[in-house]
Amino acid sequence: MSDPDSPGLTQVFGWKEHVFINGLTEKIQAKLDTGALNSSIHAEEKELFERDGKKWVRFVVTDPTVEKSTRNRIEAPLVRSARIKEPGGESRPREVVKLSVQIGGRKLHGEFSLNNRSNMLSPVLIGRNMIKDLGWVDPARTFLADEKLFR
Repeated sequence: MSDPDSPGLTQVFGWKEHVFINGLTEKIQAKLDTGALNSSIHAEEKELFERDGKKWVRFVVTDPTVEKSTRNRIEAPLVRSARIKEPGGESRPREVVKLSVQIGGRKLHGEFSLNNRSNMLSPVLIGRNMIKDLGWVDPARTFLADEKLFR
């Protein structure tokens, strides 16, 4: 969590940040959500397949909040399938993959469930499992990653 050049200090991020996910051609907006345990990403056209005897998922990432958003096809190994409780109490299976994400100068690796996030504020949600390795989140501010603010 600490910056190696600033012993004892931790970087501060906003509750919304632009992130770069390995496999995308441009940054995409993410919500840093301390109320969510796990991370998720907007995924369309999900397709399971096998590679070298292991299960993989091919999917398309877009930003449904942007008209004519770039469509990026990503392939990632399937980590597991999780049962996620939807609003209204219904439980649905969701594929979970491990992705690399860069927020400002910080690079992290974590699990993302593949979800339809078209009705959400951001196409990517970063949950506590990744935030704990990132730094502080200021819930009153947005897009602080490039400012390199420390606390």
